[in-house]
Amino acid sequence: MSLSKRYLASLIMLLAILLAGCSKQKLETPVTLQGDIFGTFYQVTIADPITAERRDALEQGILDELEAVDASMSTYRDDAELVAFSKAPVGEWQTLSAPLIHVLDIARSVGEASGGAFDVTVGGLVNLWSFGPEARPEEVPEDSLIEQRLAEVGMDTLELDVETKRARRLKDVFVDLSGVAKGYATDQVAAYLADQGVENYLVNLGGEVKVDGHRDGESESWRIGVEVPRNGRPQAEHVLPLEDISVATSGDYRNYFEVDGHRYSHTIDPRTGRPIQHRLASVTIIDPSNARADAWATAMTVLGEQEGMTLARRHDLAVLMLVRQGDGWQSLASPAFAAYFGRAMVDKMGIEVAEDADNGNNESIAEGEDGEKGN
Repeated sequence: MSLSKRYLASLIMLLAILLAGCSKQKLETPVTLQGDIFGTFYQVTIADPITAERRDALEQGILDELEAVDASMSTYRDDAELVAFSKAPVGEWQTLSAPLIHVLDIARSVGEASGGAFDVTVGGLVNLWSFGPEARPEEVPEDSLIEQRLAEVGMDTLELDVETKRARRLKDVFVDLSGVAKGYATDQVAAYLADQGVENYLVNLGGEVKVDGHRDGESESWRIGVEVPRNGRPQAEHVLPLEDISVATSGDYRNYFEVDGHRYSHTIDPRTGRPIQHRLASVTIIDPSNARADAWATAMTVLGEQEGMTLARRHDLAVLMLVRQGDGWQSLASPAFAAYFGRAMVDKMGIEVAEDADNGNNESIAEGEDGEKGN
């Protein structure tokens, strides 16, 4: 071998050794992984000391988890399991994956508890109002079309057999899980990180957040901003310190269209078939399950501040509402929210607590699957 070739081979070997060494060195924390998914973004922050090699492996695992949920629950993919279910013959039982049955069961539970304010069979109306996968112009539909699709809506049009993982549609409804699937995906990414031994992380999937451990890996809480629109741009109204919990926020100010000066929110009331119209701008729910928090946040957004807060008190839900008040905002929290953060902190943030006026029914649906309270 010539001298030049030996030199080149030595240089390549040295470079390989250096690269291998770099891959095993700990990265500066926190490490942030981010990208696009579900028509929104994902951002995962890890405060554990990890190497570049481990970072890359974790990122691939996160993408695999997100892809699995998208392939199962998307309404925009022709090959999605949910789309196939919505196209299956009416009245025929379909065997579904465990994740899809689980999410449909969460949706049924929150739908029943909210009096139909959360309803995943609203997909036909969402499409009609230009907010779904149908390529429709942004315009107000005819009343006759709204009534036609409204007649098809209702959780009683879906029948579930959770034990055998089967479901069937009793009417030709289009099932839309956009009000719960992001929350479920957030839970799945968090569970994956925990299974991989990551102890300090924040998962943010389009505003649905789940955290574990601490932001500095030791003692400092993760901090999550609750936004309101100011001068056309979202700005944090409150910053919440969080540990080992999840947060879901639903708002009416991000996705809408305007016709003749009137704004139409993307949130459709399943009971009327029309976009919501009230002062409630956003709802934030604190719960161990982000899927459940996501569904409840959507339900509360539909119900509005008065009916929603009554339900929050009744079911012991930790809820923060931002309500339009003239040119400003009123911050309104449920008793469970105040109990979670402590009354002193809630008062310091200028949040009013909706005192419990419904002591006659304190049943809790904010319980985890193992029966533990959601907060």
